[in-house]
Amino acid sequence: MLTKVLLSSDVALVCVQHALSTEKEEIMGLLIGEVHNNGTLVTIVSSVILRRLDKKPDRVEISEEQLVQATLRAEELAAEVGRPLRVVGWYHSHPHITVWPSHVDLSTQSMYQRMDSSFVGIIFAVFLTDQSTKAPSVQITCFQSVNEGSNQSRREIEMEILNNNDSLLINNFEVSTLYKIIN
Repeated sequence: MLTKVLLSSDVALVCVQHALSTEKEEIMGLLIGEVHNNGTLVTIVSSVILRRLDKKPDRVEISEEQLVQATLRAEELAAEVGRPLRVVGWYHSHPHITVWPSHVDLSTQSMYQRMDSSFVGIIFAVFLTDQSTKAPSVQITCFQSVNEGSNQSRREIEMEILNNNDSLLINNFEVSTLYKIIN
């Protein structure tokens, strides 16, 4: 069972910038990385920014073609760096609302987990204001879906954001994170 995610600081920055690119609708992307320790640890080293299909501001969906293209991108990157990279998760934004996943988010995450039990979801809540300081704030959560009968709930996953040069990165794996927008 997945217990921890190590997120590259470059990827975290790109995801936050992507989330801040629109205040009016949610954004989405996929995360590329490696699964370690029999699925208990995921290292995220790259992201793929996706274009929205659904025109509802509070929904994000991708086509099968986008998922295939992201998988091909992970394979290309894996060949470039000689590591077993794959699509390991997804991210999206919650502009002006709580960081916690909605029932739609939990359902989407559950679908991905049926294909890969170590698949992870990350939400970036943006355009928030800290009530005590009145300063802008961004909140991040890393989660998986838990099915309890006909109900779904979230299970928070510990996440650590690492500098790309951090010696804790598995096998000192360093890669210039490549970003590609998938149509």
